[in-house]
Amino acid sequence: MHPSIRTTGPDSAHPRERRLTHRPWARRRALVAGVAVAMVAGMFGFGLAWSAEAATVGAGSYADTLPAGRSLPTGCGSISTNPRQWVTANAPAGAVPTNDWWSSILYKKTDCSYGEPLHAHPISYDTSGAGLGFSYTTTPAISGTATGVGEFHYPYVQDIQVGVAGLNSPDVKVDGWSDWTVTPYWSGGGRTMKATIGHGLPFGYFQITGGDARITAAGAPSVWSNSGATIGFTVNGHDYVAYAPTGATWAVSGTTISSSLAGKGFFSVAVLPAGGDRAALANTYGQYAHAHVTGTRVSYAYNPASSTLSTTYAFTTTARQGGSTGTVMALYPHQWNHLTGSTPLAQTYVSARGQMKIVTGTQFTTSMKYTGVLPEVPAVGDGAGADLATVTGLLNAELGNPMDNRGDDTYWTGKGLGRAARIAEIADQLNLTSVRDAALGAIRTRLTDWFTASPGKTSRVFYLNPTWGTLIGYPASYGSDQELNDHHFHYGYYIAAAATLAKYDPNWAKTSQYGGMIDLLIRDANNYDRGDTRFPYLRDFDIYAGHDWASGHGAFGAGNNQESSSEGMNFANALIQWGQATGNTAVRDAGVYIYTTQAAAIREYWFDVRDQNFPAAFGHSTVGMVWGDGGAYATWFSAEPEMIQGINMLPITGGHFYLGDNPAYVTTNYNELTRNNGGPPTVWRDILWEFLALGNGDAALANFRANSGLTSEEGESKAHTFHWIRNLAALGTVDTSVTANHPLAKVFSKNGARTYVASNITGAAITVTFSNGTTLNVPAGKTVTLGAHTWSGGNAGGGVDPSPQPTPTVTPTPTVTPTVGPFAATRYPQAGGGLPGAAGAAGAVTLAAANGNHDGTPVNAQVFTATGLTAAHNGGATAFDLAVDAGTTVANGVQARVSYDLTGDGSWDRVETYRYFATDPVAGWEHYTQAAGLQSSSGTLGNLSGGRVRVEIWNAIGGGTTTLGTGDRSLVRLPFG
Repeated sequence: MHPSIRTTGPDSAHPRERRLTHRPWARRRALVAGVAVAMVAGMFGFGLAWSAEAATVGAGSYADTLPAGRSLPTGCGSISTNPRQWVTANAPAGAVPTNDWWSSILYKKTDCSYGEPLHAHPISYDTSGAGLGFSYTTTPAISGTATGVGEFHYPYVQDIQVGVAGLNSPDVKVDGWSDWTVTPYWSGGGRTMKATIGHGLPFGYFQITGGDARITAAGAPSVWSNSGATIGFTVNGHDYVAYAPTGATWAVSGTTISSSLAGKGFFSVAVLPAGGDRAALANTYGQYAHAHVTGTRVSYAYNPASSTLSTTYAFTTTARQGGSTGTVMALYPHQWNHLTGSTPLAQTYVSARGQMKIVTGTQFTTSMKYTGVLPEVPAVGDGAGADLATVTGLLNAELGNPMDNRGDDTYWTGKGLGRAARIAEIADQLNLTSVRDAALGAIRTRLTDWFTASPGKTSRVFYLNPTWGTLIGYPASYGSDQELNDHHFHYGYYIAAAATLAKYDPNWAKTSQYGGMIDLLIRDANNYDRGDTRFPYLRDFDIYAGHDWASGHGAFGAGNNQESSSEGMNFANALIQWGQATGNTAVRDAGVYIYTTQAAAIREYWFDVRDQNFPAAFGHSTVGMVWGDGGAYATWFSAEPEMIQGINMLPITGGHFYLGDNPAYVTTNYNELTRNNGGPPTVWRDILWEFLALGNGDAALANFRANSGLTSEEGESKAHTFHWIRNLAALGTVDTSVTANHPLAKVFSKNGARTYVASNITGAAITVTFSNGTTLNVPAGKTVTLGAHTWSGGNAGGGVDPSPQPTPTVTPTPTVTPTVGPFAATRYPQAGGGLPGAAGAAGAVTLAAANGNHDGTPVNAQVFTATGLTAAHNGGATAFDLAVDAGTTVANGVQARVSYDLTGDGSWDRVETYRYFATDPVAGWEHYTQAAGLQSSSGTLGNLSGGRVRVEIWNAIGGGTTTLGTGDRSLVRLPFG
């Protein structure tokens, strides 16, 4: 939930404030008194010194008693509560989850007995004293208009209620939970019931005592199968099946279906998808009916070499009878679109997120491409000339107040920190060190203040509440204290700014200094360490749904909600940047997992880029808010289209290129905005043009140049807006078809010409390899580009004076030149595609069989590249000596092509294709050299200036593979130096 309280200026003609009331569809229940919090102490694992009012973490500290006048989480009225009063003795120890799809039955914000509907998908549930209600709504309720505020919901409409005859429980407690399931517990009238329910489960699993199982239908059920332990019936047009143990039977009387369960006390109920033979499907489901799901767990792995995120969703089952394992799993679109190794059934479920596909078993795995982030868009367009003068003037204007403070609470402090971080990154690229250091000084001073607790301090202080397992910053904002809302939104800005500071002041970021406090913020919002029970695992991130939830209690009839998906991505990007800057791969990989998964979810559920998930009659191509049971073209704070759509764009950072993954959709989204607005945007124009630049940089730049006097959005600066738009106008759009083996890398394309970008925020040079074989040598502390725009800039990694810097207004003239290193004319092909000037260990790669005639045209070639080369042409010609061995294969022919891009501008100035070398059918190395002669050539050689060389080697003819020696076995001599 993102606020906007701007009330003055040409971009904000109308006063606006955040509405804190529930949406109209939310079912409201009276607030009642709770009980006081029982404070308990918790010890931390990395050595803390405790006092009466503060606990130290390295050089930082937080309050361990509530600061005077500050609020705690509240429920059932204004009295703070202990959430563990709503769990049983079986529940896991440690912090209780909040911000989940089922949080309302534990948090007890508005209903001290039962909570609100729980939208698990494909089933929604509701709790009452008599048991658990089921709803499978397949027809959306749509309100509003296609050009104004509108919303769609698949609201809770009860089909059946499952319980125990005579059950009258005064409340529902929580007996346990796992990554995406929960087990509510009822006790009353001498009866008990446990029910395990979860995301993606068409089953509810039950254990009961004290009476018969009872299913009460909303109307007379239409029974279509009743064969002993299994009964199939239809209510409200939806097919259900109840499975009792062997030997049991079901009886039907009016609207009630009941069973003694043959005295065994367990059963399950499933909703079936429409279509096909329901009796056959009931039998298929029946194979898993008594393998009750008793746990769920996600595991993920980021593979930098392939830039792949692999995620496994595992289900643990316990056989109540027989030896069955596995279950029935319904997958959301962001899952089944990336499914590997499983084949879905023909039938599908309807859900608020679109079509859910069905697989069976104990787990399923998805594979997604991670497409990279950057600290900032590189200065390829505003690094010289008039545009450099423009951005320099805008940056110098920020010297006195780079945070542009709008407020002192956690959210508005975060916005200011984010603003200063963008200024620091840009100023560093352009060698405006005074501006950079002013921004870094502001970040350092403000973070250090917030990370220092002292007796009597009540503002700019964090407090750890062990009862709720949360770290709360004061002044809090928008329910971040009383409702545990939005911690990922607020803290993401702190972590991202700290990542920027860490690159220049690594000492500040050490765990022994203030890095430990940043780690606490990370763990509070989305704890990545299952072994740390002080905070819930991934508090704000719904593992199965694939995205964050903003509300801590989720106590709405429509379920939980999230508005600003882009601020959630700001948190994920912050983890990647912080983890990379500090060498913490666990944090980095958690960031990659959240970022990649949530980017896929945003495409599906906020943007519906495939146009398959929103109801056809909804009439919008985007939503401002996602609810548990639907979505809304609306915000909590404004009805203006610019804000409804812009809230899922800001803050624009180098972690938000995912917004441009589908350039055509950028146009679709922006066109809807202008249509609904009755013309171009008049508020948040900077945010919206920055978004537009991801699809059409030239149009965005024209808009900015014509309206440069705009009032900036609260977290923006004109310097950043111009820098972002100007450079995307040069770079073009995001190219997701090429990835890199480094987390801070991107590829852009304009008019068919690619620019490769990589950022190195460490103190040692690295080589980044892209998936198409392109390599990029990146010196320490530099962002480097190659291709259509070749550039090098930045000084991160060298460190700066950690003390606040003076801030005189200066206008330096930066020098932006390629980094030049010692030139080596002799280059050695390496496995992995490198072409360095030093021989490596002997190795080999395989050239694929030609299986045809590819004389003169590389097909399935091994590619070796060297970049950043500067040297004078010596008047000679290319030479090479390649070790090749076709073994006993007859009639193979190996061919080579050498290409020179003299200036690194992305075009090949000289291309030389050599005649192929016919290998013999005798095992052993042969030498393929330039003596084979040129088959063709184009262009001329000249001096190298930041240039690159590419060597391609392939089998031109023959039906077998050939081995090519690498390391010190093969070499290429370049005619330079």
